Amino acid sequence: MSQIHFDPPDADLIASLRQGNKNALSVLYDRYGGLVYTLALKLLDRPDEAEDLTQEIFLSFWKQDKFDPSRAKLSSYLCLLTRSRAIDKLRTRQSEQKSLQRFQQNIIPQTDLPTPLDSVSLTEERAIVRESLASLSDRQRQILELSYYQNLSQSAIATQLDLPLGTVKTHTRQGLIKLRQLLQSQIG
Repeated sequence: MSQIHFDPPDADLIASLRQGNKNALSVLYDRYGGLVYTLALKLLDRPDEAEDLTQEIFLSFWKQDKFDPSRAKLSSYLCLLTRSRAIDKLRTRQSEQKSLQRFQQNIIPQTDLPTPLDSVSLTEERAIVRESLASLSDRQRQILELSYYQNLSQSAIATQLDLPLGTVKTHTRQGLIKLRQLLQSQIG
């Protein structure tokens, strides 16, 4: 005799989630995670960013009580939220690329060979950066080194270090802020 499998409607799962049932989020993630990831990947064209965005969407959905199942389908809401956040990420990416291009055009000399003064200056700047990195917490330094020297995504770093993604993001942000302050005080 086969068992009948009951698949609760989204509205029931959302109500259960709002009452603190974390398993409801797992069911919703299983139900819509592929949809969110596929849309994020299509918009961002980077698997690691699509993974991060998918996690962000469900984390945001879990923590914020903004969705009303009587007004829209959950799939539509998640797609709209994904699209909006992906566009924000694309804008940020574009802004960062423009800033980097301006930096490269304005700061980096256009000569092929560095002058002796440039070499000494670069050596001093590297020493300052090393000292600044050394004053970060071990975890911040480790995460920034994995990100910048090994080019790992935040989700890959979280997996490698066995840390929650949010913790990796927090350490990255705090480390970058502290590093910027240290470098500005020493160089600027």
